[in-house]
Amino acid sequence: MEKFRKAEFWIATGFYLLVVVAVLFPFLLSGEESGTYWIARAFDRNNMDFDVFIHVLLPKLTIATFSYFAFLLVNNWVVPFFLEKKHYYAGVPLVIAAFGLLFLFTMIAFTYRYGYQLGYKEMQAFHASCARRAFGTTLVCAIAYAFYYAVKYLYFTHLHGWFQKNNIWRKITVEIVLFFIVWIVSLVMISQDNGGTIFVFVLFTGFFYQLTYIVAYYYIFPPFHNKRHGWGILWRNLLITIMLSCGLTIFMVGISARSTSMEALAFMILLGEVMFVFPIAWWLSKLRSKQKDEVLVLEKALGRSSANLDFLRSQINPHFLFNALNTLYGTALQENAPRTSEGVQKLGDMMRFMLHENHQEKIELSKEVGYLQNYIALQRLRIQESNDIKIAVNITEDECDHPIAPMLLIPFVENAFKHGISLRNRSWIVVSLSCDASHIYFDAYNSVHVKPENDPEKTSLGIGLNNVKNRLALLYPRKHELSIRQTATEFFVHLTIEISK
Repeated sequence: MEKFRKAEFWIATGFYLLVVVAVLFPFLLSGEESGTYWIARAFDRNNMDFDVFIHVLLPKLTIATFSYFAFLLVNNWVVPFFLEKKHYYAGVPLVIAAFGLLFLFTMIAFTYRYGYQLGYKEMQAFHASCARRAFGTTLVCAIAYAFYYAVKYLYFTHLHGWFQKNNIWRKITVEIVLFFIVWIVSLVMISQDNGGTIFVFVLFTGFFYQLTYIVAYYYIFPPFHNKRHGWGILWRNLLITIMLSCGLTIFMVGISARSTSMEALAFMILLGEVMFVFPIAWWLSKLRSKQKDEVLVLEKALGRSSANLDFLRSQINPHFLFNALNTLYGTALQENAPRTSEGVQKLGDMMRFMLHENHQEKIELSKEVGYLQNYIALQRLRIQESNDIKIAVNITEDECDHPIAPMLLIPFVENAFKHGISLRNRSWIVVSLSCDASHIYFDAYNSVHVKPENDPEKTSLGIGLNNVKNRLALLYPRKHELSIRQTATEFFVHLTIEISK
């Protein structure tokens, strides 16, 4: 909320400066304020001197400035520090005081703006007229702020979580922001010329053009570019959008400006959408779709190659080879054949898997399971299970004929052995794997032991899990569920992979 209030401050400041520029620019450019002819004539008819700065520029700047400061005072101080904390006895009087000051200075500005009325009105009637105008302006500002706060409250109460979850704000493109800025600048500039009908036309046309662009850019064109919709659905959606946007624009302009040339109005709106809004939305959405496809391909290629390299380094690393060879050497000294030959065979099978299977995009799950079993068998040779060390492997291969990315499960088993086995403390490892027609279910459950600060394996758990998380996100987007829980003495991993047939 603090960040949002800072954004509100800078947006309000930007609008205020925009109004100041819009008020001063015509005067600085031509030496006179556009739209002041009727005011000058009114002063002349009543034999009163007219000054464009005193009677036009100064009132406008005064009203804009005190509206700006009233907004900051109420929105950034009174509401958050008093009203939202339910300090109504202090907050309500401060709100009344803020809008009271706005009313007072607006009334003073109107006494200069409409000073020509003193030529035919009594002083009391003139002040009453200015007070009514100022009260109306202040009331409009108060209602506008109440509406704005209500919208903001509803957004943070009901929509903010959904917007954050779906990254809506990050999806707002630069061209939408630029269009919005151009639209606001156009409205401010037109309002200085008192062009009521033109102002209303630009107001509603710009608003519905922006809505049309957003609908076309995010919802109409992407499914067509991704070949989820054909030409028939595309033309239907475009026709519905054109009819709704043109109809609503004509309706709003017709009511607000009482325009009678509806045919010309409809033609201008339709021409703008067909010639500008839809072509720009089409081109930019196609460009965005192409860029997303390219990025996805590059991410998969880069992620696969870097992940494979990381796993090659982490799985068959010097530590593991040294321990395995030492184990085989010790076994050879103790007994002359079976266990040594078994260990050498399993190590050879693992090396063969690394050389031939690991580079493929998908392999049979049975080959991945075979690698897991060889790895666990070698670790059992090294560890020599006892009453204090339990290793349980529950693999059910029924319906496990699915393809899977190679070396996807071994990181969890390797981490279980690295961090779950202690020759001094009670230790256990439980590895389970099962399948159904469309899923692979994998669990690894192990004890956890505190490692010394200088142990090189102390931080490898986080690195290995981050690698496998990245691979899963790239290879099985929205088709996997990884749950990791850890306590001071236990570590549990559950992985579900949905297999597309």
